[in-house]
Amino acid sequence: MIIVSGTLRLSPEDLAKLRDQAAIVLTETRAETGCLVYAFAEDLLEPGLVRIYEEWESREALAAHGKAPHIAAWHEALAGVTVLGRDLKLVEAGRAEPLG
Repeated sequence: MIIVSGTLRLSPEDLAKLRDQAAIVLTETRAETGCLVYAFAEDLLEPGLVRIYEEWESREALAAHGKAPHIAAWHEALAGVTVLGRDLKLVEAGRAEPLG
């Protein structure tokens, strides 16, 4: 399993401009083959800070995701605002076990 986790920081106003495009990215990505989890969440105490969390079946599925038209549209939308910070990490994980 591949996990991508990190943050995207925008002004609250720029984030508001991207909400419709973000909803499209979330919906289309969640329907992709190999996508297990794809989520954006705005931090309640830091408006404009978006926490990103993804789980993919494989590196190949993640690579295909990067080439999807909705991702190109997302990058185009991001180019129209000021991104104050972006920090994403990729983790390759072994088997996951439930805690409780």
